[in-house]
Amino acid sequence: MTKIYCYNRCSTCKKALEWLDENGVKYEKIDIKTNHPDEATLRNLHKKSGLPLKRFFNTSGILYREMNLSEKLKTMSEDEQFKLLASDGMLVKRPILVTDSAVCVGFKEAEWKGVLG
Repeated sequence: MTKIYCYNRCSTCKKALEWLDENGVKYEKIDIKTNHPDEATLRNLHKKSGLPLKRFFNTSGILYREMNLSEKLKTMSEDEQFKLLASDGMLVKRPILVTDSAVCVGFKEAEWKGVLG
């Protein structure tokens, strides 16, 4: 089953959900704020995605800016970054599309088409 981690007030997430519905994709919606991925799940998603860990951070989020993470991440270990991501769903980039074979971070229609066939 395809899963999508999203936030109800996020306009990009709304577009992604609309796109999934229009394309007849069945999915399980997970609210990233109230049911954010734990550290083990994030490690799994990161490995499966093949993306740099920084791509999992919501760099345009208020919390990211308030915590000055653009500077702090440079000196943090990968373990520290995973712990931080797991501490608050609002730090995690969204939406995250999870299929049996792939993980997509953020909504890029062409990328999602390629993954979902």
